[in-house]
Amino acid sequence: MQITVNKKRCPQNHPCPAVRVCPTGAINQTGYSAPTIDQDKCIQCKKCVSFCPMKALQAN
Repeated sequence: MQITVNKKRCPQNHPCPAVRVCPTGAINQTGYSAPTIDQDKCIQCKKCVSFCPMKALQAN
């Protein structure tokens, strides 16, 4: 399983709120662009998936 970002669902117009809930710091965002997931740091806890109001973060 991997956590991925669906850029079509991500508004990319504000700081991603899910960055703050990641316990391992695996979510990175440059400016207001869509966040990226560092798969080496990600522990697939899915906190970001539950937290994203746009459902742009998905567990695949």
